[in-house]
Formats: sequence, C-alpha cells, structure tokens
Amino acid sequence: MSLFDLKGRVALVTGGNGGIGLGMARGMAEAGAAIAVAGRNTAKSEAAAAELAKLGVKTAVLNVDVASEASCRKMIEDAAKALGRIDILVNNAGINIRKPADQMALAEWKQVIDVNLTSAFICSHAVYPKMKEVGGGKIINIGSMLSIFGAPFAPAYGASKGGIVQLTKSLATTWAKDNIQVNAVLPGWIDTELTKKARAEVSGLNAMVLMRTPAKRWGTPEDHAGVAVFLASKASDFVTGTSIPVDGGYSVQV
Repeated sequence: MSLFDLKGRVALVTGGNGGIGLGMARGMAEAGAAIAVAGRNTAKSEAAAAELAKLGVKTAVLNVDVASEASCRKMIEDAAKALGRIDILVNNAGINIRKPADQMALAEWKQVIDVNLTSAFICSHAVYPKMKEVGGGKIINIGSMLSIFGAPFAPAYGASKGGIVQLTKSLATTWAKDNIQVNAVLPGWIDTELTKKARAEVSGLNAMVLMRTPAKRWGTPEDHAGVAVFLASKASDFVTGTSIPVDGGYSVQV
C-alpha cells in the first residue's frame, strides 16, 4: 500500500544493530527504506547492515558514541553523505544502571541521562536542517513503560524515558510547521539483551511481566516493525507528539 511505502527514503537508527532498533530497521527496510545503522560495536553494526542489505536496500554503517555531541553531529553528517539524505531518525540507543536512588552515584545518573535523553535532543537538533532541506521528516523516539510507571531500581532510566515523552511533545509542536512529525514508541517488556540482564538482576521480574501482560508473553524486537513503518511513512502525516505503547496491553491492565 502506497501510504506505507518507504522507497526512496533514508532512515538512521541509533542502536540499530540489535534489539528493538534492529527490529524497527528490518520493518523499514522491508518497506523499502535505505538504512544507516549507528552504534558503538562496528562488527555488530556491519552484521546488522549485511542482514538488511539482503532485503534489497542500501545500507551504511556508522560508529557513534551518543554520549558525545561531536560524535552525534558527525553521525548525522556521515549518514547524509553516505545515503544522500535523511528522512527518518530513530533515537533508540539507550542504557540502564539498575540501582535504587540512594545507591546511585551522580556520575551514573548523568551517564544514563546523557545516553538516553540528551542524545535524542542532540541528534534531533542536528538532523532538523537535513529534514527541512528535503521538505519534512519523521523522528521516532524510544521511550519505555518507565515513561509511565515508576520502578525502585531505575530512577535515572525512568527520568530519562519520562523526559523522552516531553521532548517528543516539544519537538512535535516546534517543527510541525516544517512538516516534521515527532512521535515516541513506548516498548513494554521486550526480550532483548538489556532485559535478559534485568531478569538476572531483578528477582521475580519474569513472573511479574507474564502475570501483568494480557498477551501473556514478552514482546520481541519484531513486534516493533509495524509501528516503525507507520510512524516513518505518509500514513502518519497527521500524527505528531504522541506516545504509542507497544506492550501487549501491559499499561492498560489493572
């Protein structure tokens, strides 16, 4: 369907070499978008790009440290140079340090905020003129269930993901005049490397997730392919500033 056709479009995905980022990249590649995979692990990014290239789209591999403003801005320039333009930015890179607030050092707090929230601002700020130049664009920010709920083991992570929702609203209202739509996706409990570590560190987490989630399973990175295509395509041209849970019903069940 033409509304969801991404042929001729270029998507840049931070943290696109695995997990939710790669799941979204696959969906957009299947819809025809060229994909720039950005991450710190070059070998992992190259493997992801090779997989995406088999879908018949152009790819690029970019090394980035999203905690560095200079690195983020270089990534944007390199992506535009490699693939000719940038139409879609997915701010997906993220980390978590699981400690209660009284045990968290300020340096740890800053690290999580810089990677999860500040990087989304910097990358969006840097990509804005590229999108304006081509007549518009799509920015997809990755939040979390902790954009909505609190958790005693994730004060910095929760603050960063709550901030993502408000940043999304601000950018959406600021750049609507430039035909740039900005939305957020709030993944539920998704089976990734990050949550495998969480299951090891948080006692009873697996049972709690299965009990609370109406779908009675953990999500997968592939569960995010459809929402990525929707938010990256013309189908969402009048959708902006919103946050869409992809959580199997976790956030709506009492």
